[in-house]
Amino acid sequence: MQFPMWLDFGIVTLHPHFFFEGLGYVVGLGLMAREGSRRGDALDGTHRGMLIITALLGAIIGAKTLAWLEHAPQTLQFVSEESFRLIGGKTIVGGLLGGTLAVELVKKRLGVTERTGDIYVTPLLVSISIGRLGCFFSGMDDMTFGYHSDLPWAVDFGDGARHPTQIYEILFLAYIGTRFWQQERGGLLLPPGARYQLFMIFYLGWRLSVDFIKQADISFLLLSPIQWACVFGVIYFMRDYRRTVAGGD
Repeated sequence: MQFPMWLDFGIVTLHPHFFFEGLGYVVGLGLMAREGSRRGDALDGTHRGMLIITALLGAIIGAKTLAWLEHAPQTLQFVSEESFRLIGGKTIVGGLLGGTLAVELVKKRLGVTERTGDIYVTPLLVSISIGRLGCFFSGMDDMTFGYHSDLPWAVDFGDGARHPTQIYEILFLAYIGTRFWQQERGGLLLPPGARYQLFMIFYLGWRLSVDFIKQADISFLLLSPIQWACVFGVIYFMRDYRRTVAGGD
């Protein structure tokens, strides 16, 4: 297997990151519409549309900002020499936190008090997994792989065998999705908002852990900027989850 694995569709050849990221967005939006119909939506179409747009904009800003911090030396170089390259690079953790923050600020301004995140959980689980396939097939073009490893399942992306952390993440997301499905099938009902809060706690906790086997450009007190974002995110969502299950706002 050679990386990156370009996808030849005859009339066009696409980079795997571009293809799978785009596919993830399309599938995610489709699943979001399905989840809204299946679960029912506490918001009307106008408010839900505004929050979706807000979430996307917040996610873009958060994903870019945290990526710039994560690769600060490279960012500073691009600012002074190749500013156009600042367009590239983003991180899922920043996207999730930025999207959540933006939605909460707009909800407060609109006077929306309903918990609105639950319908995003399944779309996020699936779309992130699809996007990670793009990260995997991009090889060294993408910086999401792990340290060098002698494990039998390690993958040579072009510079020797490494932890395929993209595949680890897909398996972890599949596990979370299975547990949520079992919870629903078993009739265990969570209060509105709790499902999204649990998803964020699990995912941020996962990223805090798995990023210890990834190369970090900079670190502070042994943690990278992404890991620090995960720490603060887990603390926030754990407090939010406790309030939700206790019946608070």
